[in-house]
Amino acid sequence: MATNQKNTVYDTKNNTTVKRQLGKNGPLVSPIGLGAMGMSAFYTTNTTSDDENLKVLNAAIDMGCTFWDTADIYGPFTNEELIAKVLKTRRNEVFICTKFALRVVDNKREICGKPEYVKEACNDSLKRLGIDQIDL
Repeated sequence: MATNQKNTVYDTKNNTTVKRQLGKNGPLVSPIGLGAMGMSAFYTTNTTSDDENLKVLNAAIDMGCTFWDTADIYGPFTNEELIAKVLKTRRNEVFICTKFALRVVDNKREICGKPEYVKEACNDSLKRLGIDQIDL
């Protein structure tokens, strides 16, 4: 492995990027991320089982794709719960990102950035993900 001046870690044997640094002083993450939205919302026809999705998530880690993105609106909530099943045994291998602000109230989507909602949304995501820290 080698690191260049741009804080990118390379596998010199296979000539591939293994990790990249977020920002100037941020953590190293995989250069390709996994957006998990399609496993629970919007692009899905609900034909994929949790078992199949869990196989995909574990395979992603095995292939080095450990920069994952989810959100409370996906499902809603079920995407974070799905990811929690993997994080239970592989938390130290995944850099987890989640989002909030888009929510459904009275069957209508709305954006909310009120401080009390931000705190509540983060705490609820931590519980659903089964973790004590959101990485991003």
